[in-house]
Amino acid sequence: MGILSGNPKEEPLHYGEVFAIWTNLIMNNGLIAAYQTFYNHAGDDELKGLIEECVKSMEEENKQIEKILKVNAVGLPPAPPARPDARLEDIPVGARFNDPEIGAALAKDSAAGLVACSKVMGESIREDIAMLHGQFHNTKVQIGAKILRLNKSKGWLVPPPLHHFPGKG
Repeated sequence: MGILSGNPKEEPLHYGEVFAIWTNLIMNNGLIAAYQTFYNHAGDDELKGLIEECVKSMEEENKQIEKILKVNAVGLPPAPPARPDARLEDIPVGARFNDPEIGAALAKDSAAGLVACSKVMGESIREDIAMLHGQFHNTKVQIGAKILRLNKSKGWLVPPPLHHFPGKG
């Protein structure tokens, strides 16, 4: 039996897998802190709920990733401290992120997360790592759809130039 057969959890991680999941963790840590700040700046209740869902999703990812890194004796990256709650009214108007900016940032991060998960799935030789990132990908697809719907329904989406075929409405 070879080194890469049998129980995937007993197989070694290759350097690409280590880097990818370590990077996933440090990116999530930074985004969680950023989203806590966005939450303080958001005025729309639906947007605040979506921010909370994004943070919870990344925290769940982190728990699973940290476990893998610890089992494989990989040091965890630093995490910024949690951001304190602030009242929107206490943030000066010129210093605030506005809701459309926050919505756009969530959409950008969601798209980047999908690409990152796909990359890990394609590069992994351990099935458990690929499948885990497949689960993360599916969660990001669902959240991304909610972000898109919210941005469209609130009028925050700035579409690229729309192409209309001649003769079609």
